[in-house]
Amino acid sequence: MAGTRFFTFGPFRLDATGRALFRGARMVPIPPKAADTLLLLVENAGSVVTKEQLLATVWRDTFVEEGSLTRSISVLRKLLDDRAHGHEYIVTVPKRGYRFAARVEQAAAREAPSGPAKIMLAVLPFVDLSGDERYGYFSDGLTDEMITQLGRLNPERLGVIGRTSAMQYRSTNKSLQRIGRELGVTYVLEGSVRRGGSRVRVSAQLIQASDQIHRWTGSYERELHDVLALQSDVARAIARQIEIKLAPRERERLAAAATVNPQSYEDYLKGRYLWNARTQEALEKSIHYFERAIRNEPRYAAAYAGLADSHLTLQDTDCVPPRLATRKAKQAAARALEIDEALAEAHVSLAHAHFHELDWTTAEREFSRGIELNPSYATAHFYYANYLLAVGRSAEAIEEASRARTLYPVSLSAQTNVAMILCLAGQPDQAIEQSLAVLETDPRFAPAYEDLGRAYGLKRMHRRAIAAFRKAVAISKRSSPRYLASLAHAYAVAGKRKEAVGLLRELERLAKKRYVSSYAFALTFVGLGDKEKAFAWLAKARRERSSAVPFVAVEPRLAPLHSDPRFRELLVRVGLERPTSGSVASPRVRTGTAARTGSGGPGSPP
Repeated sequence: MAGTRFFTFGPFRLDATGRALFRGARMVPIPPKAADTLLLLVENAGSVVTKEQLLATVWRDTFVEEGSLTRSISVLRKLLDDRAHGHEYIVTVPKRGYRFAARVEQAAAREAPSGPAKIMLAVLPFVDLSGDERYGYFSDGLTDEMITQLGRLNPERLGVIGRTSAMQYRSTNKSLQRIGRELGVTYVLEGSVRRGGSRVRVSAQLIQASDQIHRWTGSYERELHDVLALQSDVARAIARQIEIKLAPRERERLAAAATVNPQSYEDYLKGRYLWNARTQEALEKSIHYFERAIRNEPRYAAAYAGLADSHLTLQDTDCVPPRLATRKAKQAAARALEIDEALAEAHVSLAHAHFHELDWTTAEREFSRGIELNPSYATAHFYYANYLLAVGRSAEAIEEASRARTLYPVSLSAQTNVAMILCLAGQPDQAIEQSLAVLETDPRFAPAYEDLGRAYGLKRMHRRAIAAFRKAVAISKRSSPRYLASLAHAYAVAGKRKEAVGLLRELERLAKKRYVSSYAFALTFVGLGDKEKAFAWLAKARRERSSAVPFVAVEPRLAPLHSDPRFRELLVRVGLERPTSGSVASPRVRTGTAARTGSGGPGSPP
């Protein structure tokens, strides 16, 4: 960690190298651009930093409007709790810019008060040197496997940026210093892979991002059936170079790296490659490859976990009837754990399935176990955040979603998940800010328009809500029942009944061709004010385990139903309230404002 700089102000400590903000010993999740903005202000504490300087430095090589800067400043003020306790860290200087007003002290890494800092590492996409486009899946798959291996080495000391963020830098011409800043990492691992018959050659190099010094270079060549051992060798070498002591469990895992059927390994990588594409066609193909990998290698735990993930993602995207998908996912995840109980991905898949089956206790236990085994597994934090939101623990949900975003810093899905959770937690203004920030990055990312529309609707800004939902529907080419239902509901509550009924008919026609969640019809009838049909469709959605059902207690668009005794009965049936004698329910999760502000609760992503 030589060369790391820390700035301290008030109760905060800013790691200038890793772009990490701490309040005491606790890390404060902070978006990358907001971190860059804060660092520039802190480095120039006491002086005015003009808007032009901020835009040119933080958003260099990118054309953005001043609104981007304004939103980053707003995010920083909320993170720092600016003015809440008489402190004003960031002062606006009219017509000029901003000034960091607090006293700032700089400390070297050895002076940092919290002990050894957590090292952050990014694995860039491995370059395929085989000269054959058919092997593209292999280099991507090897990248994924290295991310997984490294993330398990010592989770307390080493964090590894998730796949989605790393893949953004394929064929980039950005410097490693810039990549390090954007991802907030200390080290970058890059490499290449070459296939030749039954042999595979991997070359890798570990680079310190701040000054681009090469810390380690290695080259390995093995038969394909020994590729798991090859991955273990690379992981051990990196651990030695950055002085990471291996967790005992991981030391045993690396030492015991087994051989694998070459065809099964290739099929597994193809399955993961297709799973990451996230389209219905790709997901169905991924299931084929995972199943083939298992046929040739019946004790291939990772392939069973991949199979579970594909079934669950099909369900989350409302492509298939949910009960069938969760049953298959549970079977696959359970088999994976019979083979390898320490496989974090399988625990998370099992938790995800139990979540949609409304088995709250088992879901939380499995999420916790998966995170314990691999705290760097961003998908675990992503889905656990949704669980926490559903059971009314919204403050914890926001924190978990922010952890996923930290591990997936440039993942649009991780960012929109934060927006969705903020909205359902009763914070529409913050949800709007987050959604707009996503749309600055990708103006055609449909889920961000859905979150934006939902937040505008909560603020009764009906015209803007309708515009946002129409954009999501247009981008999806009217193929998403979820977006169609959200637009229908927005039209209905805005008094545009004719348009809402027209979309209801469109949903009915679509349901004759493919699976359409009963929840889509329920939401539409809530907007139209037809409680009888809304409750009838909600009951059907519960029976089919629609992916939206876990969130019924915290979905503000269902507020018109809250006063009806049937809504409390629904919460009892989904396990979010406990029935008691005399038909009075004891709440597990409170509906309305209390649930949206984090009250109550025991113990689908966009």
